[in-house]
Amino acid sequence: MSAEDHMHAASGNSAHTHEEDRTRHSHYHDPAEKKRQLNRIARAIGHLNHVKSMIENDVDCADVLIQLAAVNAALRGLGKEIINEHMHHCITHAIEDGDLQAVEEFQKAVQKFI
Repeated sequence: MSAEDHMHAASGNSAHTHEEDRTRHSHYHDPAEKKRQLNRIARAIGHLNHVKSMIENDVDCADVLIQLAAVNAALRGLGKEIINEHMHHCITHAIEDGDLQAVEEFQKAVQKFI
């Protein structure tokens, strides 16, 4: 891992890194929250696969748009959950540790999401 990478460690020996970030911090991901997030991703993927099938089968465009709205709603909901969890856990700890760079990076990420 380079100096620009950082690792996120969680229970159950799961970890992930972000190559674009420049800080080093770790945080816990609640297994129940992670499961909810993965379920949301699965629903979004299911909706998106259905959109693909609809386009391949020349389904009416209005119906395709309705299905795309379901994909967007699932992704927005996932983003909100991730923001909420990150604020309650990671950002709280970053503030306690005086890691203002982590707070600024999170603010930038939220702005991109919005």
